[in-house]
Amino acid sequence: MREEIIVSGRMNPNIDPYLHIWHWQIPLYLFLGGLAAGILFFAAYFVIRGKEKEYPTAVNLAPLIVPILLILGLFALFLDLKHKLFFWRLYTVIRLESPMSWGAWTLMIITPISFIWAALNIRQVFPRWDWKYKWLKDLEAFFVKYKVVLAWVTIFYAVILGVYTGILFSAFNARPLWNTSILGPLFLVSGMSTGAATIILFSRNHEERKSIARTDLLLIGIELFLIVHMFMGFLASTQVQIDSANLFLGGPFTAAFWMLVVAIGLILPAILESLELFKFRIPYYIPPILVIFGGIMLRFILAYAGQMSRWLY
Repeated sequence: MREEIIVSGRMNPNIDPYLHIWHWQIPLYLFLGGLAAGILFFAAYFVIRGKEKEYPTAVNLAPLIVPILLILGLFALFLDLKHKLFFWRLYTVIRLESPMSWGAWTLMIITPISFIWAALNIRQVFPRWDWKYKWLKDLEAFFVKYKVVLAWVTIFYAVILGVYTGILFSAFNARPLWNTSILGPLFLVSGMSTGAATIILFSRNHEERKSIARTDLLLIGIELFLIVHMFMGFLASTQVQIDSANLFLGGPFTAAFWMLVVAIGLILPAILESLELFKFRIPYYIPPILVIFGGIMLRFILAYAGQMSRWLY
């Protein structure tokens, strides 16, 4: 017989229930938004640098999927809404203190920009494409003339979109795990990394893949630094945030986070990309697939773990 001393009702399992308000739609939306932001960032960056010819996949091919990613993300967000017929009310006001207002207006701007960018480069991928109407041809000529200006606008809103996907979580003070300023930069870097991985996956140009792989290695290093820094901040903070960190340090999310996100989604692709840069024969598609998988898992695990963290003190 084992004797236990109960000093608090908190020791009983499930004595403090928690609610899963956000389900798969939100982390999926955050992943797709971050991925779209990462692809647009690199496309705009290489146009600004005048390196369109050296990076044809980043500038011309990969951005073609961005409108699809944004539409799927918005549809997932729409599915999560309780009162779906009233979504339009988000666009009747601008609230600077509200992350959701920032996100709604950012998506309102960057979604048409993604369509414009895809339209400008569709001829590079489909040479026989023809705009049948003169006004469409004139519109295309206008944006081609001011493509660098469009690139600056695109890169600005891509960064806002990437950061916003993390701020959407960090603005919830009631969830200690999410209540950290690290999530904005972490989700931005993760989105840029998955964007770089997608470009590598689509590219058939060895030099382009090699250059983007170097960038992705840097982004993976920054992402690992931010993850370590996030946990160091939790462990040096209040008891509730220490308890939140313990969800990943011996708690129920330990194996999933450190294996699926850190080991398989970050460290392993970094090792494989490094070996490939040193001319070892590694199938080029494996590291980017692992990076994309790690990006998805990061958002799903943080979404569900964050809803388990709570204030008890």
